Amino acid sequence: MVDVLQLSVEAHTAFITLDNPPANTWTLASLQRLESMIREINGNREVTTLIIRSAREKFFSAGADLNVFNHQPPKEVEAMAAAFGKGFEALTDFSGLSIAAINGYAMGGGLEVALACDLLVAEKQAVMALPEASVGLLPCAGGTQNLTLRVGEGWAKRMILCGEKVDGAKAHAIGLVDVLVEEGESVNTAKTFAKKALRQSPDAVRACKQLIQLGREMPPRSALPMERELFMKLFEGNNQQEGVSAFLEKRQPVWDYD
Repeated sequence: MVDVLQLSVEAHTAFITLDNPPANTWTLASLQRLESMIREINGNREVTTLIIRSAREKFFSAGADLNVFNHQPPKEVEAMAAAFGKGFEALTDFSGLSIAAINGYAMGGGLEVALACDLLVAEKQAVMALPEASVGLLPCAGGTQNLTLRVGEGWAKRMILCGEKVDGAKAHAIGLVDVLVEEGESVNTAKTFAKKALRQSPDAVRACKQLIQLGREMPPRSALPMERELFMKLFEGNNQQEGVSAFLEKRQPVWDYD
């Protein structure tokens, strides 16, 4: 059986490679596998960053195979929708920095998996869309919410309600992706961001990510007490002491990943 999702770890960075030719479509099994992979990575304290990439040249991911929704029993479709939600929500909740390296078409669930990441890097020839309404459906894996958070209501409505596609340059201009790169450079650029995050204390990265994500769930002032609570927790840890010492001694810190 072909492993359509491949997990590897290199120097505190995990890589999940999408490899389901020809278009990296999602299946019930691959969505469930994604969820279990994220749990596995979260349980590995050595990992601080995660990169989602494609093994295909033309596609990042085309989303779901529409045959899954063609005259299938509602219970089977419901299971697929639930798996999309659980898998991509697990990715959103990854404890460290997650980066999507978008090298080609990212359509429907293929864009939604990228939207579940913290940073999106796209190559200029990439094409992104949420075309579900054109077949009588809707983005059910965070697309309506995560796209709106990134681009605002106007562009979210243009892409979802009007079915507009955007290329890499337009996606960058409207804030859908964070970085626009030349063809073939998305993974290398994602690795550069991962290396930047790895210079930070892994404990601090996790705490800051948690606080930033809280802004989606509560008013900013409600999160302020937790800022101070997590600040003190970091202050009492080994990495704070190492970070301050390294700064004063003008050397690179050696972080504790335990």
